[in-house]
Amino acid sequence: MDVAVELGLTRSHTGGGPEKGYIVEAKGGGAALLDFDGDGDLDIYWVNGATLEAPDQGGGNALYRNDGPRGFADVAPSLGAQGRGWGMGAVSADYDEDGDADIYVTNLQENILYRNDGASGFSDVAAQAGVATPAWSTGAAFADYDLDGDLDLYVANYVEFNPAEIHRLGTQWKGVKVFVGPQGLRAAPDAFYRNDGNGTFSDVTREAGIAAVEPGYGFGVLFADYDLDGDPDLYVANDSSPNFLFRNEGNARFTDLALSAGVAYGEMGNTQAGMGVTWGDYDGDGYPDIFVTNFEDDYNTLYRNNRDGRFTDVSFATGLGQPSLSYVGFGTGFLDYNNDGDLDLLVANGHVYPQIDQAGTGSTYAQPSHLYENRGDGRFDLLLPQPGDSLGTARVSRGSCIGDLDNDGDLDIFISNLNDRPSLLRNDTGNRQNWLGLELVGSTGNRDGIGAHLRLFAGNRAQVRDVLCGSSFLCSEDRRVHFGLGQTQRIDSLEVRWPGGATQCFVDLPINSYLVISEGQSSWSLAFAKP
Repeated sequence: MDVAVELGLTRSHTGGGPEKGYIVEAKGGGAALLDFDGDGDLDIYWVNGATLEAPDQGGGNALYRNDGPRGFADVAPSLGAQGRGWGMGAVSADYDEDGDADIYVTNLQENILYRNDGASGFSDVAAQAGVATPAWSTGAAFADYDLDGDLDLYVANYVEFNPAEIHRLGTQWKGVKVFVGPQGLRAAPDAFYRNDGNGTFSDVTREAGIAAVEPGYGFGVLFADYDLDGDPDLYVANDSSPNFLFRNEGNARFTDLALSAGVAYGEMGNTQAGMGVTWGDYDGDGYPDIFVTNFEDDYNTLYRNNRDGRFTDVSFATGLGQPSLSYVGFGTGFLDYNNDGDLDLLVANGHVYPQIDQAGTGSTYAQPSHLYENRGDGRFDLLLPQPGDSLGTARVSRGSCIGDLDNDGDLDIFISNLNDRPSLLRNDTGNRQNWLGLELVGSTGNRDGIGAHLRLFAGNRAQVRDVLCGSSFLCSEDRRVHFGLGQTQRIDSLEVRWPGGATQCFVDLPINSYLVISEGQSSWSLAFAKP
C-alpha cells in the first residue's frame, strides 16, 4: 500500500521542464535512509533537482524525520540540510566516527558533505574535507577499502555537461526528437577519496588505480567483497559504456577485472546502459550475485557469482530478462519481502523520454515498477504489478530505497519519482512470517560495521548478507541486516566477520526482534521486539 500522502510525503520533485530537452532533466531522484537523530527508526533524506533556468538555486532537499504513526516532518530547513543546486543522489554513513549519521549529497556541479552536529543541525564541510568534487556526480558509496578503521568514499561522475554546447532535443529515438544522450557527450572521470581519519579526505584516484581505466558514464556504485577475501571490492554500473569491477588487491590499489570476470558487458558482448545495481545471494549458494538495471529494448542483467572470481549472465535463464525488455530500469534491490528465507527483487521503472508516448511504439514514459518473487529453484516470477496494487501505478521512477520504515519486521520500499511526489510502499504482509533484524556497531573497524559479512544458519539453510553503504540508483538503504525465517522458530547460529577479519559467533538468538551486535562483545542487546 502506498502511504506516502497519508504520512506527509507530498512534496513534488523538480527535474527540469516537461519536454526534457537536455539529459540532466531526466536524471536525479536519489534518496538515503538513515537514523539521523538516533531514536531507533529510519528517517529519509530526499534529494530534489532544479531547472535549467535556475540550476544553482535548486528545489530544496528534504530531511523527513520519522515520527511514527504521525508520519514524517521535513526538518531540513531548521537543521541546515536543504542542499543547494541540482541534486542527484545521497549516501549516509558515520564518516567521522562520532556516533551519528552524516550525509553525502551528489550534485550537478558541486557535492555536499553534511556533518551531523547533533541538536545544532548539519554543517556542510565538503570543501574543507576535500570531497566537493566539482563535476556532475551521480552514485556514491562508502567502505573501508584499506581496512584502517575509517570509511573511504567513491564518487561516480557522469558527463561533462554544458547546455550552451549541446543542441536541445538534438537527436532522435524511434522517430521522435529527444535529448542528446551520453554517447554524444564526454564521460567525466570518477573520483576516489581516502579518509585520513581527521575529518579530511585525500584524492587517491590515481594512486589507487581507479584512473587507469577509460572513464565511463558512471551511475550505480557498490562496494562488496565479491571474492570473499576479506576486503571490499568495487562495482560501478556505467551508462552506455563498459561496467567496472575493481578488485581490491590489498595493497591500497584496485585492478579492473570486469572483462575477464564477465560483468563488463551483456551476454552477447554488447555495452548496456547500466543504471542501478544491487548485490545479494539469490540462489543461496553463499556467494552473492550482481544485478544491474538497463534501458528499453535491452534487458536487466543478473550476473551469477561462479565462486571462482567470475560471473555468468543468467538473466533469461532466471526469468528476469524477458519482462524487462520494454522498460527502463533505475532503482533496484534484493529483499525478502515475504520473509520466506530467500531474496526477491525490486526494479523501479520509468522512461527518460516524455516523447515516447507519441512515438507509437507501445512504450510509455510513466511505467509501473516490478517485484519479482524468488521461486527458490533459481528462477523468479513477476509478482507485481497486478491490477489495483500500488506498485503497479505508472510513474517516472528513479531511485529506490529498501528498509523497515515502521519497524514491524518486514521491508518497505521508498521510491523517488521524477517531477512527482515519492512513493512509500508499506509492507503489510511480510511480518506474518518470522524474521530477524540486526544492527552492527564496530569498534576496531568502522563504527557502522560497513563491510561486515554475516552468515545465519536456521531451518536447514544458510543465508548470507553483507553490510553495504550505497546501492540501487543514487541511493543508500537501511543498513540494518534483515533475515526472513519463514516458519522457522529457532536460529541455530549467526557468524559475523567484521572488516579486518575478526569473527564472532552467536547462538540462541531470539526471533522477531531487532538486535544490536557490537564488535568484540560476546553478548547482544535487544533494540526492540515485535509486540
